[in-house]
Amino acid sequence: MHDLIPIKSKSDIPALYQNTPIGLLLEYHNLGRQNGSYSEAQLLVGMCMDNRKRLNVPENFAFIIRAGGANLKYSEFKVSYSFGVEGIRHMALIGHNHCGMVNLAAKKQQFINGLVKNAGWNHGAAEEHFNHFSPKFEIGNEIDFTLNETKRLRQRYPKIMIAPLIYRLEDNLLYLMKD
Repeated sequence: MHDLIPIKSKSDIPALYQNTPIGLLLEYHNLGRQNGSYSEAQLLVGMCMDNRKRLNVPENFAFIIRAGGANLKYSEFKVSYSFGVEGIRHMALIGHNHCGMVNLAAKKQQFINGLVKNAGWNHGAAEEHFNHFSPKFEIGNEIDFTLNETKRLRQRYPKIMIAPLIYRLEDNLLYLMKD
């Protein structure tokens, strides 16, 4: 994976993110910072629904929106709510490697067969469902998608600090992405 910044000490966190909720996220998750106490969220996290990822953060520290591929296009009202009503000013967008939303076309038959077998769908309806929705949820590759989604969100919410990160499944750590 290219252009990833490993966070192995507090000094690895770029100055831009130090002393912000994004920096705290990196400290809590990667560096084992002792959990603080929060009565309200400090950060919005957008991340994939994948069950292999778990963030090490204190209770009440972050709102977390999980969506396949960390694709927040169809969760944007919830994103806006966190900024507009809850007053959140920082966001971490977290993609991860080995994401199931990459190369959906290769999973078409498995998807259709699974809906038929496990959910009781008929084959035609399952195929139509896949054909209709897979183009909306295909992310291409994790790095490029997370960077592009970060750029899109920054344009949409120019006063919010948004950091692109990748969760590597091999070591369960967060990496900042150079953008």
